[in-house]
Amino acid sequence: MNIEQEAIKTKIGKGLFDVIVCSHKQIRGQFFRLGLEFTGAGAKAFSQVRPGQFAQLDLSKAALPPAEKIPQDLCDAAGRKILLRRPFSFCDVTASGDKTVVEILYSVVGPATLRMSTLTNGNSVSVIGPLGNGFSTFSDKKTALLIVGGMGAGPLIHLAKILTADCPTTEVVAFAGAKTKNELPFEKPLDKLAQGIGFSLAEFASYGVQSFMATDDGSAGFAGPVTECFSDWLKRSELASRDTIIYACGPEAMLAKVAEIARDRKIDCQVSMERMMACGIGLCQSCPVECKMNGSNETIYKLCCKDGPVFDSKQVVFSS
Repeated sequence: MNIEQEAIKTKIGKGLFDVIVCSHKQIRGQFFRLGLEFTGAGAKAFSQVRPGQFAQLDLSKAALPPAEKIPQDLCDAAGRKILLRRPFSFCDVTASGDKTVVEILYSVVGPATLRMSTLTNGNSVSVIGPLGNGFSTFSDKKTALLIVGGMGAGPLIHLAKILTADCPTTEVVAFAGAKTKNELPFEKPLDKLAQGIGFSLAEFASYGVQSFMATDDGSAGFAGPVTECFSDWLKRSELASRDTIIYACGPEAMLAKVAEIARDRKIDCQVSMERMMACGIGLCQSCPVECKMNGSNETIYKLCCKDGPVFDSKQVVFSS
């Protein structure tokens, strides 16, 4: 047993698996959807994954694409060695028999994800997980509002699936935003007729979930930040605060604004935070999130990988 295996066994008891790539699709541009098949103990461990949990992938052995397929802005960084695992949440989890397939929505943004884009069916990948604490669902909530910022889409697509299956009386509505339409990590939006009745994105529509788009530059959907789109919609609604819950995943500035809206409206809110995670299991202490202490003006630091990445928005001290 190597040092990494011993550390994992000590911290989480189990969770190091070799899995097989079973699907890999380029959605468009830099966005991909990767399917990983778990068997045996891994299938059992990942079959009950909650939306918002994540896994650490070892991409050090994946090959680089041909030079002509490397994006210009990654040419200089492409050759860097991949020393640390990378964290990824899941956009879907499907358990069937003795197999569990998890799907990861990702964007090629650096040397690790550039190598990730070359994985093909049958390739083996070393995975640590499932890790962290995900979103909690409540069957007594009448409305669940999902706020997506850019690559925060993955865990909220997964959450939409879980909510519609486990909480059938809860109405789910999603709001997805990015700077431009090219930065929305979804397949082509649905036609104008579907958008006119509140079904903009196929990934949510497949679960019967209404969805609205927003882009900062107005190139698709609402013209402005997704938080403005959401706030405008919320003002027109007649939702009872106690019967509503907000789930959000995206850039921290967006999460801070969502938390502010939730506080002002007295709506429960869970946010998925993002930090650099060197180990993913709480050993390196590199992913602190400042949180309020109940009944005190003091704050403490919790670990995004171990205590999160999902937190109650009322707990988090957002950077100004």
